[in-house]
Amino acid sequence: MNFKFLKILLLSVMTAGISSSLFASATVQARLDSVNLLMGKMTTLHLSVTQPKGAKGSFPILGRIRDNGIIPVCGDSVELRAPSKIDTVETGNSMTVNYDIPLQAFDSGYYRLPEFAYVSGKDTVFSKSLAIKVVPVLAEADTPIHDYASVSGPENPSIFDHVPDWVIDYWWILLIALLAAAVAFYAVRRYRSQGSLLPKKPEPTPYEAALSSLRALKEKKLWEQGMEKEYYTELTDILRHYLFRRFGINAAEMTSRQILAALKKNKETADKRVYFRQILDMADFVKFAKVRPLPDDNVKSYDNALRFVEETRPVQPEETAADVVSPDVRPNEDTARSVAEKGGEK
Repeated sequence: MNFKFLKILLLSVMTAGISSSLFASATVQARLDSVNLLMGKMTTLHLSVTQPKGAKGSFPILGRIRDNGIIPVCGDSVELRAPSKIDTVETGNSMTVNYDIPLQAFDSGYYRLPEFAYVSGKDTVFSKSLAIKVVPVLAEADTPIHDYASVSGPENPSIFDHVPDWVIDYWWILLIALLAAAVAFYAVRRYRSQGSLLPKKPEPTPYEAALSSLRALKEKKLWEQGMEKEYYTELTDILRHYLFRRFGINAAEMTSRQILAALKKNKETADKRVYFRQILDMADFVKFAKVRPLPDDNVKSYDNALRFVEETRPVQPEETAADVVSPDVRPNEDTARSVAEKGGEK
């Protein structure tokens, strides 16, 4: 007896739960007054929502109405208007809301209206999709047309009436795209012609590069630290590089004798060989004879290198010969005499 009572009670609870679940969900119905519509004419779309009493919801599509009172569907071929009539009918614990929405189409053809979504809280319910056929108006030039207004032109005609709407609406996007294309075109051409997007820094002249390297060598104080070999190696490398850039003499591949011979053949360097000879002789003594020169010899080698660079610097038209040589690097008589004492020309 108790088992039968529990079974009846369980079935009652399940039935009540299923009924409550079914009752709580909303349903949406959609229909048209006519599925065949003459182009330009109007019919009515009826949307009916049945839901529990007191429930609230809306059709999101009705919130997308434009300023001109039109809701486009199926592209822009079919137009809906704001609901002309909304009725609410309550029955027991449920209520039914009826929407009457005017519908119009100006392009002939077959169209399938979208499923109309109804949102209530976190639930979304869809209607069925409807099909409609828009019939074109068959008329000849002399056929009288009734019930239609003639096409009127714009109130204030301008050249922009012939420009597509998407160009006017999104002109700023087109402007950005054109500017981006112009910048990209310029960047590609510059990269192909110059190999870089940024302007290149002007390359220092042979004179400027040699002078900068000599100053850097002096700041290292190599021979003061007992590194005479490193000092003369870097000093001669600076001069060899200067000869190549300034006169085209490939001194890096030449011996000391070959360098002096090449200087003798050049009119601009022929009388400056005494500076170079002193430097090369001292460098050979340090590298090959393991001689440790006196501090005065190291200073003289640096001064002669600086004199050679200064005195072979290209002379500008407005400069005089006296301007070319730095005031603190003037030739002296000891230079030629010291070279002669070391054995003369190689």
